[in-house]
Amino acid sequence: MKAKDGKPTINDVARIAGVSKKTVSRVINRSTLLNSATREKVEAVIAELGYVPNPQARALALRRNFLIGLIHDNPNAQMVLGVQEGILSAIRDTEFALVVRPVNRRSPDMLDHVRTFLEQQRLFGVMLLPPISENDALAQLCDELGVTYVRMGSVRLDDDAHMVASNDREAVAKAVAYLVRRGHSRIGFVAGPEGFRSAAERELGYRDALETAGVALDPAIMAEGNYTFETGIAAGEKLLAASPRPSAIFASNDEMAAGVLHAARTQGLSVPEDLSIVGFDDTAIAAHIWPPLTTVRWPIQAMAKAAAIKLIDPAEARKHPSHFLSDLIERASVA
Repeated sequence: MKAKDGKPTINDVARIAGVSKKTVSRVINRSTLLNSATREKVEAVIAELGYVPNPQARALALRRNFLIGLIHDNPNAQMVLGVQEGILSAIRDTEFALVVRPVNRRSPDMLDHVRTFLEQQRLFGVMLLPPISENDALAQLCDELGVTYVRMGSVRLDDDAHMVASNDREAVAKAVAYLVRRGHSRIGFVAGPEGFRSAAERELGYRDALETAGVALDPAIMAEGNYTFETGIAAGEKLLAASPRPSAIFASNDEMAAGVLHAARTQGLSVPEDLSIVGFDDTAIAAHIWPPLTTVRWPIQAMAKAAAIKLIDPAEARKHPSHFLSDLIERASVA
């Protein structure tokens, strides 16, 4: 019997498929208690009838909403945007929606605020971005509340079901080695903010490359930024004031690399003729500035998509990697 508005109901699906209403519900909710033959038969009837499950009813049955949470404390807007695009590509054409929650990792009440958020929203799952993804207490809180989580990081932070990671240290070492091969020996470095594992991993990669090349580390051409354009300018001004001036600078993200480029231009320097610059991330700004930026492509969207699939479809997630490799994208900012 169809609903008054003529739309097929769960009872229609059960009757035509020759199964119980509970079995149809289990198929809809991706239960692992069904064999593949039953699942395929019910899914075929759902497709034939054009049945659309009621998300409110499903939420009540599962005692959680069809919301994927993105929790972050990251000043890099381009990075957060890339993550959102990756999540949205994974949940497109599903009943899931995305809710974003920025937090202050330095607040003593951060865990309490996240607890309140998770309890009020009854999220289906949550993705944790660095640096808060590195907080084990936050992952434990998700476990305590029964909220599925995935942590994104620059190193392995958890088991495969709960993390996606990149190879930042190795990728930066290769990028700096590329500068060495191009004839640079005085290579400045702009680090990310203290407390970010990504910043630490990228600095380790820089140090590894210099050691391998037999180039002495010089603290006078190292500066710290906050993954923002403005701090890139300040770091660039500091490094370019060193004597002798570096012939190349590696910045730990593209925003800061663009800031270094601005500082060089302000001082009348040409890139790459007077100064070579390499960034990290390969966000939109890398291709839009002039000259286009040579940078390490961090697979942000691919990582975020894989993380979202881990949250909404664990069976499908087994087909996707948990560890992602970054590649150097050569453009026009290195001489």
